[in-house]
Amino acid sequence: MTRKPELSFWQIWNMCFGFLGIQFGFALQNANVSRIFQTLGADVGDIPALWIAAPFSGLLVQPVIGYLSDRTWTRLGRRRPYFLIGAVLTTLALLCMPNSPVLWVAAGLLWIMDASINISMEPFRAFVGDQLPPRQRPLGYAMQSFFIGVGSVVASLLPWLLARLGVSNVAGAGSMPDTVKYAFYLGGAVLLVSVLWTVLSSREYPPEQLESFADNVVEATVTDASGAWRVGVVLLGAGALLLAAIGHFALEKELYLLAGGLLVFGALFTWLSVARGQGMLRQVMGDLYGMPGPMRRLAWVQFFSWFALFALWIYTTAAVTSVHYGTTDTHTAAYNEGANWVGVLFAAYNAFAAVAAIAIPGMVRRWGLRMSHLVNLWLGGAGLLSFLLIRDPHWLLLSMVGVGFAWASILSLPYALLSDNLPAAKMGVYMGIFNFFIVIPQLLAASVLGLLLRLFFHGQPIWALAMGGASLVIAGLCTLRVSEPAIELSTAPAGAGRH
Repeated sequence: MTRKPELSFWQIWNMCFGFLGIQFGFALQNANVSRIFQTLGADVGDIPALWIAAPFSGLLVQPVIGYLSDRTWTRLGRRRPYFLIGAVLTTLALLCMPNSPVLWVAAGLLWIMDASINISMEPFRAFVGDQLPPRQRPLGYAMQSFFIGVGSVVASLLPWLLARLGVSNVAGAGSMPDTVKYAFYLGGAVLLVSVLWTVLSSREYPPEQLESFADNVVEATVTDASGAWRVGVVLLGAGALLLAAIGHFALEKELYLLAGGLLVFGALFTWLSVARGQGMLRQVMGDLYGMPGPMRRLAWVQFFSWFALFALWIYTTAAVTSVHYGTTDTHTAAYNEGANWVGVLFAAYNAFAAVAAIAIPGMVRRWGLRMSHLVNLWLGGAGLLSFLLIRDPHWLLLSMVGVGFAWASILSLPYALLSDNLPAAKMGVYMGIFNFFIVIPQLLAASVLGLLLRLFFHGQPIWALAMGGASLVIAGLCTLRVSEPAIELSTAPAGAGRH
């Protein structure tokens, strides 16, 4: 067996460059979709339910794409066909979204857009695990975070920049300002070109060569799922109780999705305990039930991290425009100025994330993966909690420093902690399953945040950001349960290893 060759700086650059475009689309979605929904007539209380499409599509798409990409080999390779298909579909959705005539069309396009982004994004994570030896993986994931930061900065700033260039920032009832339309058009072009760059400038190891590397020390195992019915019974019971509570107490309709999800997964785990054969559903559910211990512990870190991020994405526009700009009327100049400033804030935290991506390898060398992630998560928690104290919207840029460090860390360090504990033959499907713990907290946030705000905070959206800050603090504490992998970290770009 041979060791996997190290790649040069520019080889790693090329294989990660496509993430610039993927995040361009993702950032435009995060910074502007709540604004689009409100402009098309959505009430603030309805926004979480409308956003449910995004995480739900990830729950369905990512493990399926991971499973399929593990078993794909074409002239374009193993992962790259999925980069390209996802990029084309996302570009089409970006071109259509700002022209949505009614709310339900925008909600449907969000579903299509997020599913398409997931088709590209999940194989990109597995791509780093495939191509890089263990000591270069933290560098690879940090470079992905760098491109994520750069792409998000420009994308989030686009409406604000276009307004400064004289493009109209207001529109009639039910119409998007030209600043939003042109930002989405430019985003589609950037996404497609950057993903094509990675597809055309990178190559992949054939499956048989990938399996031969000595770096693949983790063997794939067959899961004994005979006890999965116990998990199924618990989930079925929880789903039934939640359904009864929704009907009895007339709770928010979004909770029906959470109850339905519990019932579906309860049924699937119960079925898993008696299922035979090796079909896709059986293998994905079996790998979910039997996932490695380090992945189970990291799942809690991801759960609380992404609950916080989803609160940030869906409530920042409503929070800043209502508290810092004093309006909820989407047709006023003040509201649109505040919504553009949210784009600036999102650009700021992504700019700080790009800086953090450069700093994180040094933090890891000094403190290790686990403690570096804890520190960054707590910085993000402090940033979100500070929204309660700051009233001048310009000072919110300071809050974004912490959020940026947390964002860069969330996008890199959990994957570096995880990838060395996964078999190469199942890298894609396990990365897809790991993303369950990105999707599930987003579904939970979309289901319960509106209820929590109504019951405890008089419907004020700024408290959703505070709950997000507390969630990041808890995520940091959960990292203490994760063991530190014993790997030699790459301290500098490697030399001329090629394949």
